[in-house]
Amino acid sequence: MSGWPSAPDTEVSGLIEREAARRRSGLQMVAAESIASPAVRDAMGSILADKYAEGYPGHRYHGGAEVVDEVEELAISRAHALFGAEYVNVQPLSWALANFAVYAAFAQPGDQVLSLSLKHGGHQSHGSRANLSGRWFSVVNYGVRRTDERVDYDQVRELALLHRPRILIAGGTSYSRGWDYAAMRTIADEAGCVLWVDAAHLAGLAVGGVLESPVPYADVVTVATNKVMRGPRGGLLLARARHADVLSRAVYPFIQGAPAMHAIAAKAVAFAECGSPAYPAYARRVADVAAGIADGLAERGLRIVSGGTDTHLAVAEVADLGITGREAARRLAACGLVVDKAVTPYDGAPVHDGSAIRFGSAVLAADGITADHAPDIADLMLEAMRTDPADDAARSRISAAVAELHGSVVGLDETGAK
Repeated sequence: MSGWPSAPDTEVSGLIEREAARRRSGLQMVAAESIASPAVRDAMGSILADKYAEGYPGHRYHGGAEVVDEVEELAISRAHALFGAEYVNVQPLSWALANFAVYAAFAQPGDQVLSLSLKHGGHQSHGSRANLSGRWFSVVNYGVRRTDERVDYDQVRELALLHRPRILIAGGTSYSRGWDYAAMRTIADEAGCVLWVDAAHLAGLAVGGVLESPVPYADVVTVATNKVMRGPRGGLLLARARHADVLSRAVYPFIQGAPAMHAIAAKAVAFAECGSPAYPAYARRVADVAAGIADGLAERGLRIVSGGTDTHLAVAEVADLGITGREAARRLAACGLVVDKAVTPYDGAPVHDGSAIRFGSAVLAADGITADHAPDIADLMLEAMRTDPADDAARSRISAAVAELHGSVVGLDETGAK
């Protein structure tokens, strides 16, 4: 293009390469992350990013939308086939915006919302005072039982019948167990409220056959198309047909304007990949790796919240090591093991420090890690957390072992074979 810079931006490309090198050097265990497939990245970097397409297929504000109409219709049809939902909206620019569209569709400021407590594994967008949801709505929280740290459905029912919320939310961000969607549906029906399942972390495992799908039970389901699904960063709405109009209007024009057509194309790619014959094996490996690491840490003396995991993530208490969750995450990162700090449901530790770590397995499984590697990973994690930060020699030795383990498996295909 005449007059357009032709030289690459070496400063930005240098930073990108540094990030790639960081990922290659260790094990990425942040539960919210995954690795997008090459085809997804190709779509994200396509010329579709340049196209404005406010509105919905066949009803755009801008001209020249014939091709992107087909792109969006393809993404919708693939999502229908993958999830079996009656209504699909692929336009939410993010998972958080999909969540806000649910509030916009079904509630007014001040209405009651019932959700899982943040300290018990919930998410900020489910009513934290630091978030719009907690400032605009009257939020009541249910929790997990002290005995087994699993959702207390008796408490959910009691609170729902007492408060009669407008929306009942199932789902969280640090809850490692599957949900009893049938029980939540029954409670929502008794209380006369909308059942919203936030399946951001669980949708990829559901379509892979590892967990039950929430779609048959929920009024509306929100999905993050990255995480286990390995798609682009973005949101997805799935719902019953009777909610189509109100949800469509909530997304556009109430919450956002023009959709990101390159991201919608990338979502279409991801939906096809999640429907491929290879995907269930990947999803199963994700869950098996998470369970293997959790079991390995438990066998080595750490307490795992709820005693294990059914999903791609787990929370491990580190207080017995004499350190905070923040310090544990720092020590692990220094050795190439990247996790998040976390809290446990009933501890008194400040959220800023936490008493636990949260780790995930989606990136590990995408890299080729299997459950057979879990004991070695658990050993390295414990060694890293017990190592004095000032012991450079020990930290270098652990880092080298982590890099060797990672390097030994990179290049495995989606079935775990060379």
